[in-house]
Amino acid sequence: MSQERNTEEQIIAAAKKIFIQKGLAGARMQDIADEAGINKAMLHYYYRSKEKLFDIVFDEALGKLIQRLGQMIRTNMPLEDKIRGIVRSYIEGLVENPHIPLFVLNELQQQPELLITKFKSRPDFPDLHQFLVEIAKASEAGIIKKISPVQLLLNILGMCVFPFVAKPLLQGIVGVDEVQFRLIIEERKQFVGDFIMAALTP
Repeated sequence: MSQERNTEEQIIAAAKKIFIQKGLAGARMQDIADEAGINKAMLHYYYRSKEKLFDIVFDEALGKLIQRLGQMIRTNMPLEDKIRGIVRSYIEGLVENPHIPLFVLNELQQQPELLITKFKSRPDFPDLHQFLVEIAKASEAGIIKKISPVQLLLNILGMCVFPFVAKPLLQGIVGVDEVQFRLIIEERKQFVGDFIMAALTP
């Protein structure tokens, strides 16, 4: 690996850490330079602005996950298979990038309009309205129990995301170690789908 490539990766890793801690609004280029172990002039040589760095971190962290979920929602598979696929794709994406929940929550607290705009500007962003309509039609047809599509969506998101946010709590209070946590997350790929479908089955 070239020295230049290595420096770029150091900068991206540092930017990711600073953005998670402080968000785009609170982050400074000097913070990122200090975290990367380089001077500010070198940081500006590689990246002119923190906004450019934020875009790179955003795409790196969320791009693959958004693409996976978008593809899953657009498929014509039965609703149960789609829900199970969304759960599995979401959890696998968070395993690869466990910092995503804190990154997103931080930006939603500080600059929700910016984050929403970035989501909507992606051509591969999942059509959540289409998914909600599909749930409503299945509910009306008696394929699943009567349920608010938005409530179901929130349940899916919450059950996938919360374990990653609560990891320090599980480790500090429940005594779950790293190996146990990985096993819990692996089990949730099946468990969450089973739990949701059991609740939806008429």
